[in-house]
Amino acid sequence: MPDPAARDAAEEASAFSHPAVAPDASAVYGAHPDQVVDFYAPRDGRERAPLVVVLHGGAWRAPYDRRHVTPFADFLARRGFAVANVEYRRGSPIPRQGGEAPVAGRWPETFDDVAAALDAVPALAAAHLPQADTHRIVLTGHSAGGQLALWAAARHVLPPGSPWRLPEPAPLRGVVALAPIAHFGRAVELGVCGGAVTQLLGGEKAYEERAVSADPAALLPTGIATTVVQGREDRDVPYAVADAFVEAAARAGETVGLTLLEDVGHFPLIDPAADACAVVAEEIAQLAF
Repeated sequence: MPDPAARDAAEEASAFSHPAVAPDASAVYGAHPDQVVDFYAPRDGRERAPLVVVLHGGAWRAPYDRRHVTPFADFLARRGFAVANVEYRRGSPIPRQGGEAPVAGRWPETFDDVAAALDAVPALAAAHLPQADTHRIVLTGHSAGGQLALWAAARHVLPPGSPWRLPEPAPLRGVVALAPIAHFGRAVELGVCGGAVTQLLGGEKAYEERAVSADPAALLPTGIATTVVQGREDRDVPYAVADAFVEAAARAGETVGLTLLEDVGHFPLIDPAADACAVVAEEIAQLAF
C-alpha cells in the first residue's frame, strides 16, 4: 500500500508543476487589486460556449491566489468552455500572533468580493469574452473555492437582511464543487486546513452568528443542480466533509450528486495531467451542454 503522505506530496507536486497560463483578457470588478477576473476563450475556435466560473482554493489564505488554477482554466478552455477565473480577497499573509499558518479569509470582504464578482461576470464576459454564453453558466471551485461556489449559488436562501442575499436564484446551470469545504461543522470537528473555517468567520466568538450566512450545509435547499466531486483518499478536505453536506442536502429534501473517485487525493481534481481532471470536465459538461 503506498504511503499516504508520499502520495499526497506527489499529487500536490504534479498539480503545481504546470506553468501558469496567461489569460486572453482580464477585467476588474472593484478598486482593490484582488478584485479581478481573468478570461480564457475556448481553444477549439467555437464562437459560442458555456461559461465556467472558477473559484480557486487555498484555505482562503493570501499565499494561494488564482495563478495556481490557471492550468486548470486552460484545460477547461481546451475542452471547449469559456472560462472566468475569479480572484478575491483572502486572509492576511502574516500569521496571527502565536499562529503558524497565514490567517484564513477576511470577514466580510471575502464574501463581498465573491458576490460582487458573480454579479459582474455576465457583463464583463460580454465585454471581454464574446464567445461566452452567459445563459449557460456553471460554477466550479476547489476546496475553499468549492465552499465559495456553493455559497454563491445559495445567495437567494441567505437569511433576510443579509447584504449578499439575492431576491431569486442566480441564473446558473449548476455547480460542480471539487473537494469543497461544504459542511462547516464537520470541517471544524476534523480540523480541516488548520482551523481555517473558524478563522474565516472571525474566530470562535463570531462562529455561530456568521456560520448561518456562510456554511453551505446551512443554506439548503437551493434548487440549483449541484454535484460534488471528491477523492476518497483526500486528507486535506476528507471525504467525510462532502458526505456530511450530501446528507444535509438530503435532509432538506434536495439531491446532490456525489462523484467519489477511488485512489485520488485532494489535488488531482485540478491537475490537467490527472485522470480525475477529465472527470471534472465531464461533470461540468453534463450541466453546461
